[in-house]
Amino acid sequence: MKIVFLSSEVAPFAKTGGLADVTGSLPRFLAKLGLEVRIFMPLYREVQKKGFPLLKVADRLPFHWAGQEDVFTVWESAESGVPVYFIDKPAFYDRDGLYGTAAGDYKDNGQRFAFFSQASLAALKAMDFAPDVIHVHDWQSAIALAYLKSIYGQDPFFQTTKSLCTIHNLAYQGLFERDILKTIGLPESLFDMDGLEFFGKVNFLKAGILYATAISTVSYRYSCEIQTPEFGCGLDGLLRKRSDVLTGILNGVDYAAWDPAKDSLIAAPFTASDPKGKEVCKKDLQTAFGLPTAKKDLPVIGMVSRLAGQKGLDMLIEALGGLFPLGVQLVILGTGEAEIQESLETARRRFPSFFGLKIAFDDRLAHKIYAGSDMFLMPSRYEPCGLTQMYSLKYGAIPIVRATGGLDDSIREYDAADGRGNGFKFEACSPPALIQAVQRALKLYAHKRAWAGLVQNAMACDFSWERAAQEYVLLYQNIREERTFPVSVRSRF
Repeated sequence: MKIVFLSSEVAPFAKTGGLADVTGSLPRFLAKLGLEVRIFMPLYREVQKKGFPLLKVADRLPFHWAGQEDVFTVWESAESGVPVYFIDKPAFYDRDGLYGTAAGDYKDNGQRFAFFSQASLAALKAMDFAPDVIHVHDWQSAIALAYLKSIYGQDPFFQTTKSLCTIHNLAYQGLFERDILKTIGLPESLFDMDGLEFFGKVNFLKAGILYATAISTVSYRYSCEIQTPEFGCGLDGLLRKRSDVLTGILNGVDYAAWDPAKDSLIAAPFTASDPKGKEVCKKDLQTAFGLPTAKKDLPVIGMVSRLAGQKGLDMLIEALGGLFPLGVQLVILGTGEAEIQESLETARRRFPSFFGLKIAFDDRLAHKIYAGSDMFLMPSRYEPCGLTQMYSLKYGAIPIVRATGGLDDSIREYDAADGRGNGFKFEACSPPALIQAVQRALKLYAHKRAWAGLVQNAMACDFSWERAAQEYVLLYQNIREERTFPVSVRSRF
């Protein structure tokens, strides 16, 4: 099968979040399974600054854009093991930041990503690469399916092409004023309830939900949650209508980069069969955060997170006064909302022997947290998939999570009766529920043999991209054959 990814960011070229990790990893594992995969993304200034070797494959390609003739250039990189093609339009992409600056989003983001989406389709024709499935990701490329339907709907080149729209986070939909349709060359007739109109605005993500052959999310539970008013962000009704082609496939982890047995960023290697190095990593972590290392019997709870309400940080802050008397140390790494950062700084000054905080993005320190923590906390209000709980499992840091989205799919509550499970979960979005989950974990932590068994369970979990890629292959096959039943895959424990 021929599969084309359209994504606004792809690791290692340009990244702001988990989307880049998915689109940078999944295609490589699909290629290993025999699929012919191509990736398209914009040529940002960030890509050029990193100095990746690029080959020009199309120079000033003619392009009918928004009622007039335009041109763009296409560059190719084989850096990631799968061909990545960059849409080069300096007026749109030669800027600081992918989506905006500290002052806010770029006001022409609608035009920028609509151009990228349509130009990618035009590039496919110029390259004579007719895909079986075009796989779009989030609102930035979902609009490509509106072009595929309206502009290229009768084009013989795309007559057998099907499509998949993956929703990584429904909260971000790409909303723009009505007049953007004229400036991006889409017919005004699309602006109605059965088209792209959404509460008086144009919704780019809605194009993907409406026109894709199939829709996927990044976990099974999230695919169910977004069909409810609580999590549907105004699109739950439409998603329920398309539920017959809506599925959830949990993201994967590249264990080549996340393996404590060969991680060069941690103080000592360790494995499930030889875990002694984890104690060295714990002491190193305490030292890195200025916490007393003499308190080695205190469990360390780690967090690597965006510091935002969505991640439950405000709930955690409210719970801190009840957590530290339980006898734990807490370390947090991340950046985010100013108010939450300030509250955490205040708490750190109040609990200097128990609370370590680093307001930063620091990949090396993140690895140290996974390796040195006994437990890993994720109290998210919603979490489409989550990757950090999968990293923590591999490093033997037992997850304590709120049962939502991918956290619910990947974490199974430990059962002392049969010794099964890989973590602890709580349902209610409240400080008491969070504290009670930590208490359950601490009760088991006091029984070293039982805790060691739980750590063994955690480190044995397989959330590899190999697993996820096989599920995507099955989904692509269903799409190509126009089977409408969803492939709803629950977690693998």
